[in-house]
Amino acid sequence: ILSLVGLATVALFLGLLSIVGFVIFYFVNIGSIRHFLSLPMKKTKSNQLKYDKTDLYRKIDDTVHSLSRSKTGALMTFERSTNLDEYMKNGTIINAPVSQELLETIFYEGTRLHDGAVIIRGNIIVAASVYYTPSTRAVNGKFGSRHRAAFGISEVTDSVTVVVSEETGRVSIAYNGSLEVVPLDTFLSEFSDLMSIDDKKRAQEEQNKETKKKRRFFHHNED
Repeated sequence: ILSLVGLATVALFLGLLSIVGFVIFYFVNIGSIRHFLSLPMKKTKSNQLKYDKTDLYRKIDDTVHSLSRSKTGALMTFERSTNLDEYMKNGTIINAPVSQELLETIFYEGTRLHDGAVIIRGNIIVAASVYYTPSTRAVNGKFGSRHRAAFGISEVTDSVTVVVSEETGRVSIAYNGSLEVVPLDTFLSEFSDLMSIDDKKRAQEEQNKETKKKRRFFHHNED
């Protein structure tokens, strides 16, 4: 009987010790745990989200025009097939629908989040005040920290990044390790084209498959 009581006491003690250990671990790591839980699932990709792309692109176009007119510096990165969760860790999680008002508020110089980039997944602003490793590549022309950050993220992901200069209001787009100045009157079409590259590739692949099927069908009938 005494041995059974002793085993029960040991089991109770170990159970309490485990609970105390878990509580200590939770409070020590509470910041990391909250951040982890707030991140979107890594399996979620922009091209898997259903939303009105035409409406999104028009909102971005209106926002870029407004930011350019007011010479408000901005850096907006649009996730494509490369997951950007890793880059959000140094930023602030937002998880709010894209709107011109919210983007202009974020980049307003008086707000805490105006420095750094916003990351947009589908039609959701997932994070703000995100900092990228700037490119160290030698480039022609005068480029500030935002432009070098845009260069940097475009060199390591397939994302599309829009930059608005706070000095001139000039708009640029970084993609695939290059950065091009884009006139406001053609921004919407050029931005839409870059964001739709995967769709065009898939459409071309489907068209090629159909062409091959037709060729096989005709060859079979000729035989």
